[in-house]
Amino acid sequence: MQYRQFGKTDMKISELSFGTWAIGGAWGQTNDKESLNALARAMDEGVNFFDTADVYGDGHSEELLAKATKGKESEIYIASKFCRAGDINDPETYSEKSVTNYVENSLKRLEREQLDLIQIHCPPIEIIRDGAVFEVLDKLKQQGKIRHYGVSVETVEEGLLSMENPNVAALQVIFNMFRQKPITELFPTAIEKNVGILARVPLASGLLTGKFSTNHTFEKDDHRKFNRDGQAFNVGETFAGLPFEKGVELSKELEWIAEGRGNMTRAALKWILNHDAISAVIPGFKNVKQVEDNLAAVKVPEYSEEELARLRDFYQEKVHDNIRGPY
Repeated sequence: MQYRQFGKTDMKISELSFGTWAIGGAWGQTNDKESLNALARAMDEGVNFFDTADVYGDGHSEELLAKATKGKESEIYIASKFCRAGDINDPETYSEKSVTNYVENSLKRLEREQLDLIQIHCPPIEIIRDGAVFEVLDKLKQQGKIRHYGVSVETVEEGLLSMENPNVAALQVIFNMFRQKPITELFPTAIEKNVGILARVPLASGLLTGKFSTNHTFEKDDHRKFNRDGQAFNVGETFAGLPFEKGVELSKELEWIAEGRGNMTRAALKWILNHDAISAVIPGFKNVKQVEDNLAAVKVPEYSEEELARLRDFYQEKVHDNIRGPY
């Protein structure tokens, strides 16, 4: 496992880390025993960073992380998120009282005294522009409840605006072969300002594994069913904003990336790690096999300049115009 400097923080994190939305809920059926085995496997292989949120299974993923990292609190970094358990459009959600409550509840579930990173969980751009929430987070940092803070964003504009605050240490962005927009302006700015980047939805909700056909059926409690067209939250969080059938069609055109790299999953993750601005890619998982498959991405061959150019052209010519929602 290779470790990368996480922006302006004092942390070096595993370049292949994991998100815990899937083991919390909203990705179909889960099994806690299998989830804990998968977390243990990841840590055995050198993973030292996990991303979670208070709304993942109403705090369940945080509770699982508490169990999995017991006794390893100083070795394993945890990032959580807040605001979506309330009304994200209400300024009161970002008040000192509310944010303190969110943070303390996460700490209680995680059984920790301090959060390594807290992220505002995809707030409206007006909240970022107002900036009052950053003053609240500065206070919590001074109190020792959090070490660092950042913002999970939906759009490049939100990311650029967030980085205008000098104390924002990290951004979490949707980034994958189907969502290449951050490369042009966001990534260079992050490097210039020394802001860490976490790449979420790296496999486009499974499209970039190449395992789906257009008639695939998802479980009713899976966001890939109930948020397929953005009915519950930002459409970009599901299939990277692509209509499912179009995404399956486009994924078939990318099967070549697996040649010499084992499979599409590993190849898609490796492509993300090819970008210097990335601190870590954070795929989700539900079992040991998925953890092992994702971890194998760090060992597969790099992309040639010709391959990278081919993927840039593919995005511009075939993908870009099909993405729905602001990004």
